[in-house]
Amino acid sequence: MNKITEPMPESERDNPTPSCSECVHYFITWDTSFPYGCRAMDFKSKRSPHLDVLESSGNPCLMFTLRK
Repeated sequence: MNKITEPMPESERDNPTPSCSECVHYFITWDTSFPYGCRAMDFKSKRSPHLDVLESSGNPCLMFTLRK
């Protein structure tokens, strides 16, 4: 069951480096080559996904949603 969440509000975008471990979309995979994942952007990575987002787009992750 997928729950649709709202992207990060502009007021929270001031923090240029959101921590993936605090995001509802972040997950740990079983793939030892790509141990970290982002469900919102549907990809796995060797490093924290926010670093790949920042590197590829030049912007912090706009899909960050604080885990409650």
